[in-house]
Amino acid sequence: MPGKRKPTAKVKPKRTPGGTLVYGADPLVIQDHYEIDYIHSYAEDSPFFIGLTEGKLRGSECTGCGYRFATPRAYCLQCGAATKWIDLPLEGRIHTWTTCYYGSEAFLKETPFSLVLVEFDGVDTLFMARLVGPKQGEIRIGQPVRAKFLKKPKFKATDVCFVPA
Repeated sequence: MPGKRKPTAKVKPKRTPGGTLVYGADPLVIQDHYEIDYIHSYAEDSPFFIGLTEGKLRGSECTGCGYRFATPRAYCLQCGAATKWIDLPLEGRIHTWTTCYYGSEAFLKETPFSLVLVEFDGVDTLFMARLVGPKQGEIRIGQPVRAKFLKKPKFKATDVCFVPA
């Protein structure tokens, strides 16, 4: 198969004077530490993340057709009109769920974990978040859940999860 190479021999990694591990030379494969402070803006989504620090879920409502989004949108996906911010209910029901057996470094200690799509009364779309508490066999579609917020928010979508109501 073009582009596929069979390794010719196992190569023990060598450490350079700077501490970088070099695994081979054809092709060159290295392990190197990378760390950066990153400054970014949530721009027009800022009210959503500020709401999480206040124990609120914020979505958006179309100023034209009234369609309500659980995940905020600047413009309506139905009619294209601008939206306005609304507070969402803090309680809803599980619409569907999945168990994740692989996660980022932030969730390694919690793996496996469950993600739910939550439906709220009066809201047209669903909200995705982690479900904390019940084990896989205890989760049911239609099960009432409520939002739970981190005590020390990090201005991330993971500042909110859901627990059984």
